[in-house]
Amino acid sequence: MIATLGSLFFSEVMRFPPCVLCWYQRVFMYPLTLIFFVGVFQGPRPTFSFASPLVTLGWLTATYHNLLHYKIVPESASPCVQGVSCSTVYINVFGFITIPMLSFIAFTILALLLFLIKKDYSHEK
Repeated sequence: MIATLGSLFFSEVMRFPPCVLCWYQRVFMYPLTLIFFVGVFQGPRPTFSFASPLVTLGWLTATYHNLLHYKIVPESASPCVQGVSCSTVYINVFGFITIPMLSFIAFTILALLLFLIKKDYSHEK
């Protein structure tokens, strides 16, 4: 929920236009809010089944976005050919916390939580 509201804050309140990779990460993040909410009532197995592909794809996209953002991967490898560049820096806190890094951190935390969910219900057998 925090990541979803944070991305909406950056685009709607701060008026930072999202790049192509930001949109992809939103596609993977936004449904997770609903999946985890429903998971509270449905249990860990369906939550893990529905959330893990989205978290994995979001994490991979966030990783690639950070590689572009920190110029480890050249800008020519970016899918952002029109509109906002994928390497545009809107915020930079402590010299490394950027919007793509916030997304990477969010997906990493969700991946760890899913790992704990899987580990927890694997012991119930």
